[in-house]
Amino acid sequence: MPQTPPFAAMFDSSGYNRNLYQSKEDNCGGLYYHDNNLLSGSLEALIQHLVPNVDYYPDRTYIFTFLLSSRLFMHPYELMAKVCHLCTEHQRLSEPGTDKSLIRKIAPKILQLLTEWTETFPYDFRDERMMRNLKELAQRIANGDEMYRKNVQQIIQSLIRKLASLGQYEEVLAKINATSTDRLTVLTAKPQAIQRDIITVCNDPYMLAQQLTRIELERLNYIGPEEFVQAFVQKDPLDNDKSCYADQKKTRNLEAYVEWFNRLSYLVATEICMPVKKKHRARMIEYFIDVARECFNIGNFNSLMAIISGMNMSPVSRLKKTWAKVKTAKFDILEHQMDPSSNFYNYRTALRGAAQRSLTAHSNREKIVIPFFSLLIKDIYFLNEGCANRLPNGHVNFEKFWELAKQVSEFMTWKQVECPFERDRKILQYLLTVPVFSEDALYLASYESEGPENHIEKDRWKTLRFVWDRVSI
Repeated sequence: MPQTPPFAAMFDSSGYNRNLYQSKEDNCGGLYYHDNNLLSGSLEALIQHLVPNVDYYPDRTYIFTFLLSSRLFMHPYELMAKVCHLCTEHQRLSEPGTDKSLIRKIAPKILQLLTEWTETFPYDFRDERMMRNLKELAQRIANGDEMYRKNVQQIIQSLIRKLASLGQYEEVLAKINATSTDRLTVLTAKPQAIQRDIITVCNDPYMLAQQLTRIELERLNYIGPEEFVQAFVQKDPLDNDKSCYADQKKTRNLEAYVEWFNRLSYLVATEICMPVKKKHRARMIEYFIDVARECFNIGNFNSLMAIISGMNMSPVSRLKKTWAKVKTAKFDILEHQMDPSSNFYNYRTALRGAAQRSLTAHSNREKIVIPFFSLLIKDIYFLNEGCANRLPNGHVNFEKFWELAKQVSEFMTWKQVECPFERDRKILQYLLTVPVFSEDALYLASYESEGPENHIEKDRWKTLRFVWDRVSI
């Protein structure tokens, strides 16, 4: 079997790499090129361009880009059905007397295409129709040679393992969420001091930053590239019957990752607002500043931003007497790095530096790049909104999808990094399941620590006290 090249090799600075495989020139037949770059084409021509034959195998960047973007126009199972039809009809795989030498020439290429699809977009195959088409096409190829039968088994077994792993991950997430929800009821009755805090569980900021990075990398790893497209799907104007994603969404890993960011922000705010004594709150703020700095050094920008967001929440930022006891110089530097002005220019510069370090890294520790995820989604959203999916002549705007694929493929490289830090179950369990205050509980805890300063705060405090007193009766 041909080996699949790493994602880092796919896209170069010009947009995509044409030199991984021999590509055919096709300036007619529904495809439009400019300076040898594929810019647009009819959907049918693009599908034809995906299917290999005896003399041609599509560029890997094209495979990834088309499989990623085609779901804006048709369901993956519809595309798979068309691919299977083209493979069997064009290569005469359906004919009993097909020349075995022909099968030996085309079979490795079809198997490679199936390998690309199942490895990069395995969640597509949660759809039974996808799996059925895959097995039918694989069976036609396997009938020709014992070697191909083994290759087919490897493809399907690897796919089943990936889908089983996803299922286990979803079960773990469900248990974590159920535990967190159950414990949240403890804090909705009335904010109260909890015996343990994060420092008693882990007093080393570097260790906590490492465990946060473990969580980030694990959750990143399960996000499929297609989930970025799913998030922004709109009805195809040339499709009169249905939305392309009406029944297609098979995962919610992207949403779970965003929920993790929010949880971490609220956890930080809870840990700061919880202590009764001012010096303990100040110590907690300084602790999280050190954790945030270690996250920055590791390349974990998502946890860094979540910590900063938690420290900037109003119930925390209003604690002026507490902040007066904090040495804020390090925090000011971190805030400067994540300053949203000029479209997060400072952060983007730091991200490019981390990405460059990752490319030349000799260890997994140096390869870590965890982007500020909400901004990545925002960038992809504006790329999607800023350009039409189709041109006035009805062609698919493939120039747009090269850029989309370039952004997503960079993320794919980052998410495949193996975490170099050892797992600490006690710290991880605390981070993932310890109860956190709701926004109202945070405000009430904040007012209890440092009293309201104006009429608006006093009115809010009275309202919250009234609500909590009634709940606790």
